[in-house]
Formats: sequence, structure tokens, C-alpha cells
Amino acid sequence: MNAAGVRMVVTRARSPGTGASLRPGGEKAAPLRSGEAAAEGRKSYSPVKRRRKARRLSVAYEASEGEEGEGAERLQAPSWQPQDWRRQLDNIRTMRSGKDAPVDQLGAEHCFDPSASPKVQRYQVLLSLMLSSQTKDQVTAGAMQRLRARGLTVDSILQTDDSTLGTLIYPVGFWRSKVKYIKQTTAILQQRYGGDIPASVAELVALPGVGPKMAHLAMAVAWGTVSGIAVDTHVHRIANRLRWTKEATRSPEETRRALEEWLPRCAHPQDGVERAPSGGLPPSLHTDDSHPHRELWREINGLLVGFGQQTCLPVRPRCQACLNRALCPAARGL
Repeated sequence: MNAAGVRMVVTRARSPGTGASLRPGGEKAAPLRSGEAAAEGRKSYSPVKRRRKARRLSVAYEASEGEEGEGAERLQAPSWQPQDWRRQLDNIRTMRSGKDAPVDQLGAEHCFDPSASPKVQRYQVLLSLMLSSQTKDQVTAGAMQRLRARGLTVDSILQTDDSTLGTLIYPVGFWRSKVKYIKQTTAILQQRYGGDIPASVAELVALPGVGPKMAHLAMAVAWGTVSGIAVDTHVHRIANRLRWTKEATRSPEETRRALEEWLPRCAHPQDGVERAPSGGLPPSLHTDDSHPHRELWREINGLLVGFGQQTCLPVRPRCQACLNRALCPAARGL
């Protein structure tokens, strides 16, 4: 077996207690009673050394890719997975193959200026995510176009008065609050990060107006790093309708934690075996679904958001047009 593709799992088992000993030939002797033990001790002039407990090592190997052998065993799958989730996921991929939902043309991956420097692009990605909260993609894209027309940089936003900024981003949802958050966050980025955006979820969510979904999307789109599953209202709704959570969840963040407990981070399309990413995908501002190791955690947001925009609507979902109508618990209940 190739040593480079093998992982060892070691377990220990204790030997029988020290009260019994083995005679020659493997026969177990009865433990000494207290009187016999004292007499036995008087016969010897040297202190009795306590025998160290023997430990038995049990080694299990995980076979590397394309390798099987005697004594090899694969790691077990998560203890719970939703029924038919693979078929449901494949059906959603089929329904989303046209990539013609609003998120496919107007999402955060498409709102930055491709001719700007990488640092400015990352700032524009973060701003588009902050504007997108409780706002349709078409409205967010329009606001970003107006901002970019004036030169969307950290310096330009800090030099723009609140009234003008509000006019530029209106009618995004909660636009007054977003004016305040954008100004505060932009000032922090200039003071602490040299005009760039943080490269960790913990630092991103510490910024005013940035939540967990925005942070995970910013990590994926701006930094090319999959830090977790980005869950918005669409993903939250669909995951519960498909029963992709062990129990019903009440918030997108609760749904994210429930999905990450079982959803494989990465799947190999040729053999269907989930594996942790080796080296990860090359950093990119776009998802590469043709990569031989598709990252499910990266893919799931855009896939389900578009599905929620076109088919699995919040009100009056189009179940008759859905390939999962016979597999979806919510559809069977209608």
C-alpha cells in the first residue's frame, strides 16, 4: 500500500487487570488473598515491581484513491444524512443548468469592476454584499452601477456625504441604515486594513453591517477561500422544505450549522466518494463547476438561490414544474 495515501487511526485497549497473572503455558493464576500476599512478600528481600499495563494498538487504514487492500477500510460517512439528497441535488443542478436566474447575472461575482485593482475589486464585492441584504439582485446591481459610475473606492466613499450616498443606493432595503454601515465599515478598512478587506470570517463579521452569509460569500468570491456555506433566506427555506436539516431550523445561521454537519465539503463526480479538498481550488472570483473536485460548500449557495428565485418560490412554489416533486416532503404535503 502506498504510504503517502494512507491515514492511521489508532485505538488502545487495556490488558486484563493486574490482580491476575499468567503462568507458563498461558494459564491464568488466581489472585492471591491478603494473607498469602503478605507471606509471599516476606519470602522476597526485593520490593515487588508493579507490572505496567500492556496496551494493544489497533491500526485502521483508509485506502487512498483507487487503492484497495486487505485490512483497509474507508472512513465512515456522517451518522445522519437526508434521504434522497443526492438525487434532489442532481435534479436541482439539471433545473439550474441554464444559469438564467437573476443571481447568475447580477450576483456579487458580477458587480465589481474587472478592470480595477484586486484590492478595489474585493472592496466592491463586500459593498455589493452589504447592499444585497433584504434586496433583490436587480436593485443591488443598479445601485452598484451608480456607485461605480462615480468611482467606487474606499477614498471615494469616505469623501461622499451621507445624503449623496443615500441617493445613489436607494431603493435598496434599509438604505438609511446601510449608508451608516457603509461609511463606518469603509473607515475601518482604511484605518486597520490599508483599504483592503479582512481575510477571515471572524474579522468580516466584526464589521458594521456584515453578517455571516456576507462574510462566507466574501471569502469565496473575493479571496477564493471556502470558509463555510453561505445561507440566505432562499437556502434556509429550501433546506427546510427538502428536510436537509435533521430538525426544523429557525434562522439562516442555524441552517448553516445544520448543513455543515453532514453536507460533504467536496465530492468527486467520477466515483461519488466525498473527500476533503487537497490544496483546494485555485483562487478565483468565479466558481469553476468543471473542476474535477466540485466544492459543494461553494456551489450550494448560488445553486439554491437561483432555484429559489425561479422554482421554489417563497409563496406558491412551482412544484408541478419541479423535478423533485416526488422526492420533496413539502411538495407531497401540498
